[in-house]
Amino acid sequence: MSLWSRISAALSALSSGEPLSEVFSRLRTPPEKSVAFAIAVIALGAKLAKADGAVTRDEVRAFREVFVIPPDEEANAARVFNLARQDVAGFDVYARSIARLFDDGHDALRDLMEGLFHIATADGSYHEAENAMLMEVAAIFGLTDREFRSLRARCVRDTHPDPYEVLGVTPEMPIGEIRRVWRQAVRDSHPDVMMARGVPEEAIRMAEQRLIAINRAWEEISR
Repeated sequence: MSLWSRISAALSALSSGEPLSEVFSRLRTPPEKSVAFAIAVIALGAKLAKADGAVTRDEVRAFREVFVIPPDEEANAARVFNLARQDVAGFDVYARSIARLFDDGHDALRDLMEGLFHIATADGSYHEAENAMLMEVAAIFGLTDREFRSLRARCVRDTHPDPYEVLGVTPEMPIGEIRRVWRQAVRDSHPDVMMARGVPEEAIRMAEQRLIAINRAWEEISR
């Protein structure tokens, strides 16, 4: 059964009038976690797309860059997006539901944050309202300020990023320790490792830009 077929089944299990956020309590084990991850990106992305006041075609395109949506599954993707957009519950309700789902660590939540940054920057700008929302989501996910700044430095490409912020290190750290952090970040970006965290295969492409940013930062620091 494909990812999108499993998403359709999860949505069908919702009772009439039940909010989309209820679906996360039923998807706590692999491979269901990959379904929850996909729904979470789309649902929080729908909330995020409204944060700057308008949903643009670029932001919709960003979903397609994160997930390969077959033509016959577009209705399921649109249904998730619209259910989240119409839900009166705020984005914080979704963020807390997802945080409980992945309560075994930050890694999958960092992956999800990268998907949200990708959507936020898809229209060529990064608004204060989007930054405020993502900061709050990161706090709910248990990420530190340094971790948030590191993600933002990797994903928001309107200025030359500080390589130390990209890696989440400081200039005072020994070069050997910085090298260790860089190597661990590269290992964490391997497709097999990401899939083990519950990231669906369709979304692994998010790691491509991460690796570019990580390796560029290390090259700059090591020089």
